[in-house]
Amino acid sequence: MNKIDLPDFMKYKDRFSQSGFVETISRVAKRAGAKFVYAALVLFYTLQSDKVSIKDKAIIIGALGYLITPLDVLPDAIPIAGLSDDLAVLIYVLHKVWGDVSEEVKQKAHDKLSRWFDEDELQEADNLFDGSQED
Repeated sequence: MNKIDLPDFMKYKDRFSQSGFVETISRVAKRAGAKFVYAALVLFYTLQSDKVSIKDKAIIIGALGYLITPLDVLPDAIPIAGLSDDLAVLIYVLHKVWGDVSEEVKQKAHDKLSRWFDEDELQEADNLFDGSQED
């Protein structure tokens, strides 16, 4: 079996700067919904953790990269359906790394979320994995 050289995913980590990511996510926040934004924030803050494996960081970078790239399976400009592929990717990756997500990261993401959504909308984020498939 031939060895496959994977790119150094960690060299792209700096593309997910705090200000750049927050600016991107804030532009779609209300349209995307609390569940979407919470999933993205949890992955972003998990990426910054030193308790997460390089493998998990690579898949998080892939998911966040898919989120912020203008190339999508379903263009984000399509009402309702446009962000559904992004949400599916975020939830899938979040489900994979959920065991390594600290309570501190969850709280930090929730605190940021509460700046953009009211209490009723925040409840949507409490049911993060509702409607997602289990492995």
